[in-house]
Amino acid sequence: MDPSRKFDRVADVAIDDGRIVEIAPRIAQKGRREVDARGLAVLPGFIDMHVHLREPGREDAETIETGTAAAARGGFTAVACMPNTQPVNDSEAVTTYILKRAREVSKIAVYPIGAITRGSRGETLAEIGEMVRAGIVAISDDGHPVSDGQVMRRALEYSRLFNLPVIDHCEDEALAAGGVVHEGYWSTKLGLRGISPAAEEVQVARDAILARQTGARIHIAHLSTRKSLETVTRARREGGVNLTCEVTPHHLLLTDERVAAYDTHAKMNPPLRGRDDVDALVEGIASGAVDVIATDHAPHTLGDKMLEFDRAPFGVVGLETAVSLVCDRFVRPGVIGLGRLAELFSLNPARILNLERGTLTPGAWADITVLDLGRQTEVRAATFASRGRNTPFEGWSLCGGPAMTVVRGKVVWSA
Repeated sequence: MDPSRKFDRVADVAIDDGRIVEIAPRIAQKGRREVDARGLAVLPGFIDMHVHLREPGREDAETIETGTAAAARGGFTAVACMPNTQPVNDSEAVTTYILKRAREVSKIAVYPIGAITRGSRGETLAEIGEMVRAGIVAISDDGHPVSDGQVMRRALEYSRLFNLPVIDHCEDEALAAGGVVHEGYWSTKLGLRGISPAAEEVQVARDAILARQTGARIHIAHLSTRKSLETVTRARREGGVNLTCEVTPHHLLLTDERVAAYDTHAKMNPPLRGRDDVDALVEGIASGAVDVIATDHAPHTLGDKMLEFDRAPFGVVGLETAVSLVCDRFVRPGVIGLGRLAELFSLNPARILNLERGTLTPGAWADITVLDLGRQTEVRAATFASRGRNTPFEGWSLCGGPAMTVVRGKVVWSA
């Protein structure tokens, strides 16, 4: 299945020297290693364009080695890692370190995302040109939204020089008011400070306006409300704007009721929303309004997450559960098909990040995700390759998921 060519048939795939050389009904083996994929789905390699690998600085929570091992187990052939490391990836030196370390320990591709502003403080633009030369594929102050509209405008204008997408964590911090959960029934019942949906929606509207004014490319990270999605779709319908968006599995599958037991594994930012918002996001992945499913993989140590709900950090892990969750809850019931799955996890992330990936075209690198839609799994955090154990899906029984991950023609993981 390859949506980049509208290709959907039973066929053999031949790989030589790391590249796809032929796809045909039957191909002679010619001494190659043979992988029997009968009954499985062979798709372009999945790309998670929103991951926190924590290295450098918080190797107790995750490393490039453990995070990419988790990604391979989850069916991902590539990840793009956010800049909120310690120090922040706002310079050529940090970008270079991440890429060097990835070459040493990772079996999948790692694409660094650079900071928009120095230290992600939202004040002065980072050395974007230097980071581009070093190898970043996007810029973002994820987790530290750029509140100053003029700074964001300058960043967008500068990004056009490099055809670089700007990935924005949309949150008006004044409207968020230090909240820790979605503002609504459950925040009131539990006595927790709420985050108004308007905190996200105001910034999404601002970004749509700035995208039109500057002609730059903006990608809205982890979109979580119906109104935010409506703003994106309306802006695109009106034309003259290059605006894309992603959603996460946890925002597609869980509502704010999940925090009822004060479980910090259900604490993330943006927070879990109400049923109407969840329904809108599901409609969005089915209709094409949503471009990407990304995990926002955010590992934390057990000690960090064992704090009181107000004090515990935001974030959940997702690299090892995302594909199985989507296969079980959306592909098997027919909400989306395999072609749409490949668009959300492969074709669109590659297009947005300008990567030579996301296709099974002969001549392309042989990055392949193989799915077994009948594979039975149970989410058990204790078995994760990731150092993070902070999943809200512990104990879920799932049907369908990755069976093999192939990067440049090499099998880097198999079930």
